[in-house]
Amino acid sequence: MRVHAIIFDKDGTLFDFQATWGSWAAGFLGRLSEGDTVLFDVLAEAIGFDTEAHRFHRDSVAIAGSQAEVADAMLPYLTGVVRSDLIARMDQDAVHAPLAPAVPLVPYLSGLTERGLGLGVVTNDAEAPARAHLRVSGVLEAFDVVFGYDSGFGSKPRPDPILEAVRRLGTVPDHAVMVGDSTHDLVAGRAAGLRTVGVLTGPADADDLAPFADVVVPDIGHLPEWLDQY
Repeated sequence: MRVHAIIFDKDGTLFDFQATWGSWAAGFLGRLSEGDTVLFDVLAEAIGFDTEAHRFHRDSVAIAGSQAEVADAMLPYLTGVVRSDLIARMDQDAVHAPLAPAVPLVPYLSGLTERGLGLGVVTNDAEAPARAHLRVSGVLEAFDVVFGYDSGFGSKPRPDPILEAVRRLGTVPDHAVMVGDSTHDLVAGRAAGLRTVGVLTGPADADDLAPFADVVVPDIGHLPEWLDQY
């Protein structure tokens, strides 16, 4: 198989999930609950967040779900809050998350583009904060495609956004790879007909990912070695 394109998930793949989103979630829930410690704990439980360790549980809706799904988990406990307003607030606040790249991204992605590979991002985050995170990290221009759950092609584990990303990258699924840290990423990639690579920079472990992956590696830094086989 000749690889022409790589599609990355964002959170837990390009960026270490817990290091990036653990501290952000604690702050956001604090702002959202406005000092109400009972509400803080209720919201944390609703989205599967450990308030003491500042880490998400492996079955948290935030691991692979969209911002809309996370908002839906909290909404029943928020009086007088409109769903669209909550999603917008989350999107705006997420722009300022303290990013923790899984590897030094600028040289890493430059190395992939030097191989002639087309690069894309398909995330269940919203597109605007996704682009903001990539821009702040100095790598937005490395990607020819950036799709969020709200970009018009649906969200993972549906294959539709991946298929559209492959099309825009000018190749076909047989010549593309999906890289992600969750089963949503890998299920979507396989459904789209791509090879799939699981990484361990999210909450899932190798046993979770292996049934859906062609290979599981510690982080994206190990991807070039795997690509050398092709």
